[in-house]
Amino acid sequence: MTTDQPIRVAVNGALGRMGQTVLGAVETDPATIPVGGADRAASADTVTVPGGGAVRLAPSLAGLLSTVDADVVVDFSNGEGAVEAMEAATSAGVRVVSGSTGVPAGELERLGAVAAERGVAIISASNFALGAVMMMYLAEIAGPHFQFADLIESHHEAKIDSPSGTALSIARSARAGRDGDFSYNEPETLTLDGVRGGLLGGVNVHSARMPGRMARHELVFGTSGQTLAIVHDTINRDCYMPGVLAAVKRVMTLTGLMVGLDQVLGLRDPAKP
Repeated sequence: MTTDQPIRVAVNGALGRMGQTVLGAVETDPATIPVGGADRAASADTVTVPGGGAVRLAPSLAGLLSTVDADVVVDFSNGEGAVEAMEAATSAGVRVVSGSTGVPAGELERLGAVAAERGVAIISASNFALGAVMMMYLAEIAGPHFQFADLIESHHEAKIDSPSGTALSIARSARAGRDGDFSYNEPETLTLDGVRGGLLGGVNVHSARMPGRMARHELVFGTSGQTLAIVHDTINRDCYMPGVLAAVKRVMTLTGLMVGLDQVLGLRDPAKP
């Protein structure tokens, strides 16, 4: 493929809300073009691309890749689905960008080795929102300079886990650059159980669930005479698309495995853990 040709993208989970958003973003970007979709719920042989025409649809990714030429597969499924997608894509010599969580680290390393053998690459990231990834980066920089930290995360009422995986990653990032845990208040009297939230590395983590909000994370550092707040709001699924597209373009230059959007953005040295 020459450099002036668009990157051919297939989407695993093409009928889901995230899959449809990815197809639309790929259609809009002049550097990429959608060529097909796979979804277990497929009942037709084509899927309409938001803002574009129709592309081939298949119930399995392996089946799709046997009929279309793709450079990259974008996967937003689950841990099991991501492993299947990575196996199917690497077997076909196709690169993978995956936002699925729940893939065991050992499996990622195995699949990354398979990708390297085939001369292709896998990028796996738990969060493709540029602001959320930047928030983790800034939290790690600021953490050593403050004594206390509280993290408040809010999501829609249907979210099944508390706190969010992103909140846990932010708390771990804040703790990562420190020699020890943050200090935290231990009240003499608790008039309501659990009011101080959960605790991770001295970071008090609080979860709110309510309609009208998709996702919000607010990290507040405190030390003598001052506080520092870092806030990230997720308004809709479009927020993930710049990160997805950046990863699609970056994976074309790699072989093997890259984990985390921070590496895609150059915020962390791939040689360092």
